[in-house]
Amino acid sequence: MSATTADHILETRGHTKELDAFVVSAGFDRAGDVCAFGLGSGAIGIVSRQHPKAWTQIEAHDGALLALAPDAGPHGFISGGDDGRFLRVSSSGTTELATHGMKWVEQVASFHDGKTQILAASIGKRLFLFDGAGAALKILEHPSTVTGIVFDGKGKRVAASHYNGASLWFVGSKTDNPRRLEWKGSHTGIALSPDGDHVVTSMQENSLHGWRLTDGQHMRMTGYPAKSAAISFTRNGRWLASSGAESIVLWPFHGGGPMGKAPTELAGGDNVLCTYLACHPQHETVAAGFSDGLVVLADIASSRILPICGPGRGSVSAMAWNGDGSLLGFGTETGFAAVVDFTKR
Repeated sequence: MSATTADHILETRGHTKELDAFVVSAGFDRAGDVCAFGLGSGAIGIVSRQHPKAWTQIEAHDGALLALAPDAGPHGFISGGDDGRFLRVSSSGTTELATHGMKWVEQVASFHDGKTQILAASIGKRLFLFDGAGAALKILEHPSTVTGIVFDGKGKRVAASHYNGASLWFVGSKTDNPRRLEWKGSHTGIALSPDGDHVVTSMQENSLHGWRLTDGQHMRMTGYPAKSAAISFTRNGRWLASSGAESIVLWPFHGGGPMGKAPTELAGGDNVLCTYLACHPQHETVAAGFSDGLVVLADIASSRILPICGPGRGSVSAMAWNGDGSLLGFGTETGFAAVVDFTKR
């Protein structure tokens, strides 16, 4: 495959920018028209569908940006950094929601279902919850540093990964007694299936671990040559896609899987590590990036692979879809960032 062929979609449907710093995180606002790229320099690059050539750079954190997520409202974002600040961010600037001195704000997340708005930020062992206006709701204590946060589809529960497992909390509970999901080791990220019955964590030990909440069944997924930096359920929850191997690794969460079932592997064979991925929000497809900068779109049913961006721009470190799956944003360790428009023409 020539570089020209691999770059065809990027060149005809994409808008790119050299942001000159490691892209830590990428995400779209809930309206789906604005993409933000959080950078290791502490800045945030922002671009809109309406003005794809007019990129804005916001100097958000005095130090590294550690986490970025869409705001709970239709527009804007939230971010955390090693300067201890939890921020609300838009193309016009930042608003400080909380500050924690020298303590790092390592994880952020949000929820919005049209009525309820919740913001979350973790500092060490503590997970702070806020309402949509930024008012503090509660603090949830964990046995060790929180490494990942995810809300369920109704915003009734929030799950956090940490050392030796994960904790599942009811957001509206007055007692705040979590369900502890235990498995020894360092858990580095977390995903919750769309039906809310499966919690899966990535681990430092180059594996994934899961729990089926209905009966407490453990699920162990091993064989990775590297740590999985990204895990993502498909829209209907039939598959869990993961990085960390020389292909896109898809574990079946149907037909009694994943235990006793072999994973499906897509877009492999070139001895290049899949470093990041994101499942499409509407279809059974996965966007994936590799250590050489290659970005592809893989169809699970047919195993067809569509190249989006050719190699040569740095290892892919961040990736996200907007809500309807018409826009894909991704960034690399060298600071290359792109938004690709899949709208029908």
